[in-house]
Amino acid sequence: MDTDKILQVVKEEIAKNGGLLRLKPSWVARTFLDGGKRLGLKDEQYDVGERGMICERWLGSETQADNEVKHPNEGLSYIDLKGHEILLRDAVKAAGGEIMGAEYAKDHKNLGRLAKIYDYKGRIFYHFHQTQDEASKVGATSKEEAYYYPEGVDLGPHPETFFGVHPYIVEQNKQDEVLLPALKAWDTELILQHSRAYLNVPGEGFHLPAGVLHAPGSAVTIELQEPSDVMSVFQSNVEGKPISKDLLFKDVEKKAVAEKHERAVLDQLDWSINGDPYFYENRHTPPVLIQENSNEDAQEYWIYYNTTRFSGKKLVVKPGKKVVSKDLGVYNILVWRGKGKADTFEIEGQNFGIDELLVTHDKAVKGVVYENTGKEDLIILKFFGPDVNNPVIPYIPKYPSR
Repeated sequence: MDTDKILQVVKEEIAKNGGLLRLKPSWVARTFLDGGKRLGLKDEQYDVGERGMICERWLGSETQADNEVKHPNEGLSYIDLKGHEILLRDAVKAAGGEIMGAEYAKDHKNLGRLAKIYDYKGRIFYHFHQTQDEASKVGATSKEEAYYYPEGVDLGPHPETFFGVHPYIVEQNKQDEVLLPALKAWDTELILQHSRAYLNVPGEGFHLPAGVLHAPGSAVTIELQEPSDVMSVFQSNVEGKPISKDLLFKDVEKKAVAEKHERAVLDQLDWSINGDPYFYENRHTPPVLIQENSNEDAQEYWIYYNTTRFSGKKLVVKPGKKVVSKDLGVYNILVWRGKGKADTFEIEGQNFGIDELLVTHDKAVKGVVYENTGKEDLIILKFFGPDVNNPVIPYIPKYPSR
């Protein structure tokens, strides 16, 4: 379908639905680790052969998964349209002004963020995502990210995440001495002994800039990030399952690898954050109540904040209640729990096909009526791209203060 036709179809759908677009689920498989089977699929649906296991669900995605085993449009979201198959990515390209608002579309070519649910059986390997300076050398984009650990889900066997390195390593400039031997040998997962672990607490999360080592815990995690799939892996195996060393150099410039070998990867890290002795105080993101949007019928919280590259909220509507929810710009939602309506659209958590929506700019500003028609809390997560909420995003006070 050409761009003009996509524009026509999308404009008609937006007008018909009063500014809302339904999105289809997008499932992503990985070969390098086993899935936790907590995404709500049937047991037999997780195994997808040579592609591995379904471990992630990407939400409102314009980003294609960068997997070794390729699958058409893996990771990309489709708009739910009768008689048409249109990728959200193509819809935004053709109808950016209608979806994102004319002013926002002048400076932003797309929605510029990626939300996902990831679900692994155990801990994910120790790795980091390249900064923009480093990612641009391989024609990619950076991957800053943030985590939210939803309530009411089994935490798995290792619900703690390792972040950065022990501060003394950076303070004493021992990065090469401590880390380089493990990268060269590539025969142990004990590299984790050089990092600190923090509990995955349901209802809370962390903000993680690019260039920082981390090994995410086994809790189901709803992540919001920049739209990228770059990484370098520092761990040779996870609980005995081998990890290819190719993943260490996955997004590192070949020239740098040829000249510096494993040392080239260490050069990509942001050591000031990796070695921050107050990492928890500066990166931990408990929910922040938005007083002006909260009352006895509904409460709204910031759950992704501390950056302008993306932001996100959790809206909780009590049974039998409704709220007119207004925002500053375009966003997509995941209905996590409960059932109800978004204007006239039926919505329900864990009911694939009616648990994802895109709210266009004009509709977001005008307001969506979210109504809880069930007997439990209606929990809705909102995901915003860069700069939408700049005037109101909260920031963690720098600790220790200077």
